[in-house]
Amino acid sequence: MHWHGSRTLVTGGASFIGSHLVDALVGRGASVRVVDDLSSGELDNIRGHIEAGRVDFIQADLMDAGVAERAVEGINVVFHLAADHGGRGYIDAHQVACAGNLVLDGLVFKACRKAGVDKVVYASSGCVYPTRLQADPREVVYLAEDMVGAPYDADHLYGWAKLMAEMTLRAGYVETGARAVCCRYFTVYGERGHENHAVMAMIARAFVQQDPYIVWGNGEQIRSWTHVSDIVAGTILAAERIEDGSAVNLGTADRTRVIDAAREVLRYTGHRAEILLQPDMPSGPLNRVPDISLARTLLGWTPQVSLTGGLHRTIDWYFSSKDREHVRSRLATMLTSR
Repeated sequence: MHWHGSRTLVTGGASFIGSHLVDALVGRGASVRVVDDLSSGELDNIRGHIEAGRVDFIQADLMDAGVAERAVEGINVVFHLAADHGGRGYIDAHQVACAGNLVLDGLVFKACRKAGVDKVVYASSGCVYPTRLQADPREVVYLAEDMVGAPYDADHLYGWAKLMAEMTLRAGYVETGARAVCCRYFTVYGERGHENHAVMAMIARAFVQQDPYIVWGNGEQIRSWTHVSDIVAGTILAAERIEDGSAVNLGTADRTRVIDAAREVLRYTGHRAEILLQPDMPSGPLNRVPDISLARTLLGWTPQVSLTGGLHRTIDWYFSSKDREHVRSRLATMLTSR
């Protein structure tokens, strides 16, 4: 696939991951349209592209009548990232809102079919994997794509909505040949990230010099933290090389305990504080790490950014761009909101 001149749409393109994807597509010479209601995205993330005429921006809610149809008109490839989503504190407490993604995805997919869009690239999640496989952090488990199957056991309504979207796109290819790919993202972090995700929350707590320094859960949770630059690179490769509606994991296979990431944040920032574990707070599955063999084979993709390097980059960005008093005054809300 040649991106130069390709007409692309990024739904949710002013958001954290979406705006980095927009940067990459613009850099490849694609013609980019963004639709975003700015409920969680930030216009400043793509303002330079808009003002330079590199991005056509539509501020609208894809759930409103006619918006999806207008957004996909004349588009070759749709990168569908728009969703009601957040970190663990959000998706646990706002399941009804996250269930709305079932409607949102359906509207976008229907509009794509009617408009004859060449391909849909869907931002899925590690939340589609059975929670029963992720219960013991002492067990070395790598979640492979074919582990998603009956009996299905997705992670909350957010995970179920992602699973239903994947199944819809796969069925669409089987029934009509509608080209698509589903990218299962694993715990993305990086510049422009939101404080409701674990890494950003750790950085924010160090930034405001919180003491005691709070860590949700018992600290033993195992995660696969993936820098946004690797996620974007994998997403574009998936768009280029997969078309049968199947899913591919995008994440790092490194197994990192939450407590170890927190300690590195404290070390790098120089913040000396007592760590206070809060096992009663939302912590999600205890053992979530992907098998990325398929991404290596089909895409030639592996993550390039180590957790230590990515953490340092993200901390440097956060400390240089945020206002301490503003973050301090709103941190409790940020942790559980979009």
